[in-house]
Amino acid sequence: MTPSDLRSPRPPRSARPAADPPEVRRLPLLAICLGYFLVILDVTVVTVAVPRIAADLGAGHGVLQWVVDGYTLAFAGLLLLCGGLGDRLGHRRVFLAGLGVFTAASAGCALAPTAAVLVGARLAQGAGAAMMVPASLALLGELHPEPAARARAFGVWGGIAGSAAAAGPVLGGLLVWGVDWRAVFFLNIPVGVFAVFLTRRRVPAPKVSGGRERRPLDVAAQLCAAAGVAALTAGLNEAGGRGWGDPLVLGCLAAAPLAGALFWRLERRAAAPALPPRLFAGFRFPACLAVGVLLNLGFYGLLFLTTVYFQWHRGFDPLGTGLALLPMGAMAALGSPLSGRLAARVGTRTPVVAGLLIGAAGLLGWCAAGPHTPYGLLLPALLAAGFGTSLAMPSATVAAMEAAPEEVRGAASGAFNAARQLGSAIGVALFGTLLAASGGFYAGMRLSVAVGAGCFLVGTALAAVGPAGDRARAGRG
Repeated sequence: MTPSDLRSPRPPRSARPAADPPEVRRLPLLAICLGYFLVILDVTVVTVAVPRIAADLGAGHGVLQWVVDGYTLAFAGLLLLCGGLGDRLGHRRVFLAGLGVFTAASAGCALAPTAAVLVGARLAQGAGAAMMVPASLALLGELHPEPAARARAFGVWGGIAGSAAAAGPVLGGLLVWGVDWRAVFFLNIPVGVFAVFLTRRRVPAPKVSGGRERRPLDVAAQLCAAAGVAALTAGLNEAGGRGWGDPLVLGCLAAAPLAGALFWRLERRAAAPALPPRLFAGFRFPACLAVGVLLNLGFYGLLFLTTVYFQWHRGFDPLGTGLALLPMGAMAALGSPLSGRLAARVGTRTPVVAGLLIGAAGLLGWCAAGPHTPYGLLLPALLAAGFGTSLAMPSATVAAMEAAPEEVRGAASGAFNAARQLGSAIGVALFGTLLAASGGFYAGMRLSVAVGAGCFLVGTALAAVGPAGDRARAGRG
């Protein structure tokens, strides 16, 4: 081959990039996003059903808290383990298994005769969710090898999360009001069955690579990681209601670093570590983890705070509260797809930085809230917080996945989503503590939103000074 051949303006047809931008594969994307929709929906949809569950099953406050928090606990604690399983067993197989577990557990929730059975079924739901989420991100990466198409697919995936979070309180309120609390769980069954059918028909099984050895999981290290994440999540969740000096809270918060230290020691000796050291060789992936924590801390802390504000201090019922918060979640339908398109065109830094700045402004807008503040004055703050978060999160997800080698993207996805879940737990616990310890609700609310805005600004700095993560540009051809 001559130098002129290398400079030829018309390479062979098979070697030329496509003239049109790479397309997102719609039906496989729908199958994957249906499962993810159920995962996020069940984070919030159950909250409004708690009073009816208490009346029907005779459950006390502590049991009811586990109905809500047990799901998050299992979800967060098993994410790393399930991410590693996907890398070794195949992400499609693990995703389908997670869908099956989640759907069967939803049926168990709907038919639960006692509160104890309901809590057990909620824990099983969390396990199914932990299987689905890392696998869903890895499957999107496999289905869309072109970076631009992958960025747009992640934008849709993020939009589904925001839509599910927004729909949860409203849908739960409607179902509880119009049917029964069990309908909240029955809803998952036909959607889950359809998602299984669509995944089997439309999501291709990955090609088997004969050149890469599948090493076994380091089960001891994985269990330590799960125990550490679960203990930290449980401690933070319980701190809001029990107080930071409660023995259970102190025990969980003490157990978490011990489990983490043991995990780190086992990882250093493992032949196939749960978190491959190459993920942390540079600044980029750790920065993505930090941004994921800070984003969820501010957003879910604000979601908790606004729910308390509308229900306890403005007298809204659960359905009215869901409708009041709907604009914040609905912004995901605009911000997340826009984030994917921007990441495909200019890279991930711009939407992450812009989204965090807009979100910080939305959080600070809540400093104006008072006992008689008109809803119209609070609406811009809700819109800014929702739009900013939904603009930043998909691109942060793209950056995290692009920072990981292809063969360990399941582990990277598990770590990133575990970081996000920890951020959510920290946000709710921290904001709840500040509300209780600041000499009045409104003083605590202003301090909370200032802390949340500060977290968004720290995330802005990390995204701005870190590596650009602009590999998504390559897809433009």
